[in-house]
Amino acid sequence: MKGKVYLVGAGPGDYKLITLKGLQTIEEADVVVYDRLVGKELLKYAKSGCEFIYVGKESSNHTKTQDEINDIICDKALEGLVVTRLKGGDPYVFGRGGEEGEYLVDRGVEVEVVPGITSAIGGLAYGGIPITHRDHASSFHVITGHLKDEDSELDWPTLAKLKGTLVFLMGMAQLDKIANSLIANGMEASTPAAIVNWASTKKQRAVTGTLETIYKTALDNAIGSPGIIVVGSVVNLREKLNFFENKPLFGKKILVTRAREQASSLTEKIHDLGGEAVEFPTISIKDISPQTDIVEQIKNLKDYSWLIFTSQNGVRIFFENLFKAGFDVRQLSHIKIAVIGKVTADELMKYSLKPDIIPAKYIAESIYEEILPLLKPEDKILIPRAKEARDYLTDQLKKHCVVQEVKIYETIIGEGIQDKDEIVEMLENNEIDYVTFTSSSTVKNLIKILGDKKELLKKSKLVSIGPVTSETIRDNGFLVSSEAEVYDIPGMIEVLGG
Repeated sequence: MKGKVYLVGAGPGDYKLITLKGLQTIEEADVVVYDRLVGKELLKYAKSGCEFIYVGKESSNHTKTQDEINDIICDKALEGLVVTRLKGGDPYVFGRGGEEGEYLVDRGVEVEVVPGITSAIGGLAYGGIPITHRDHASSFHVITGHLKDEDSELDWPTLAKLKGTLVFLMGMAQLDKIANSLIANGMEASTPAAIVNWASTKKQRAVTGTLETIYKTALDNAIGSPGIIVVGSVVNLREKLNFFENKPLFGKKILVTRAREQASSLTEKIHDLGGEAVEFPTISIKDISPQTDIVEQIKNLKDYSWLIFTSQNGVRIFFENLFKAGFDVRQLSHIKIAVIGKVTADELMKYSLKPDIIPAKYIAESIYEEILPLLKPEDKILIPRAKEARDYLTDQLKKHCVVQEVKIYETIIGEGIQDKDEIVEMLENNEIDYVTFTSSSTVKNLIKILGDKKELLKKSKLVSIGPVTSETIRDNGFLVSSEAEVYDIPGMIEVLGG
């Protein structure tokens, strides 16, 4: 059985710049061999059991030689495995993809190339510099700054005469030589030049100048590798077209403490606003059903007139039990349903059910106020919810009718505890700008995980999803920097800067 190798361009750094076909190869892969400039978020799309092999290179520090990389991807394919070779930018634009492809084909391995967005174009775009413009450059030229033979020279006389945009990749170590060689061969010293460092990533920085000043400017600003060097008048458009660095959360690092399986919506929105989300799940949802109580109540749904869900987890686990018991949604045809929050309502809609009540404020007090005028003494309410949920709603509703509470899940310490040392280091170094809390459990568990290091939280701004969570933050001796006006993820994004 023969395997196959996909040579895939992952783009310049922002993981969302990968193509649909490139993403498909990651999902299909048995082995992913990836480079330094590949967005690590792409690895989460791989299937369970996929093997990851890092072969990143940086100047004078290669984890693997090119010969070793060739052998790795070839040997894995000859074992009958599907190998996705993830490369920054495009595999055929100074990515040595052609060499790897030749090596594989010569040994009878099937190869397919998936082009990517080269940093020469996409990286500059994220730096606010269009590689062509009718008023500035009608051509562009991409040049390697790292020749195979170190004794070889680029054709500087020809390059200096070109009127289009010049882009040098892998040339930071030769920056001074590049600038001086172009000037020495006739290019004006005042020609605009720029460097985009870590293009399209949250670490992106860019500096501008001229051929005469760009080397000193790079030194003064500690701009190193990886960097894209660009020469030409298109550099003058950077200030006007610099969309990426002007995003509201650009340069901000935000700690996301909610359960990993539910963190993606907040993480994605932070990414889209230019921020860097650091996932540190302090809670995990533990299903404590099936149990006698929930099974019994499901069998007796005909006796209930109201069903109240206080979270999306409650909805999901309730319906899992409903289906396991051999029933379907028709069991709820006579029941009115109330939910707290749009996210819970959206979860309910997955089962083609629309809630009768969604309170304006996503807290228990609001749902009590809205449901109270509709209740009759003969009503019976079922509330499937978290083990550690507040008693307010059940206590108040019991004053007016029969209420049956069933605890079907609990929140426990999340897997983030494994990364505690890394998070502590970030907090100590003032790298975390915001810490987000989506429930009281995330607050309590983060404090428990940090232990004697919990005071480090005072170095960051603490953002709360709503008043109940804010109260928990204050009860533990910390200040709330901001609280969402609408108690959901979009509300948190709004106060973060969205």
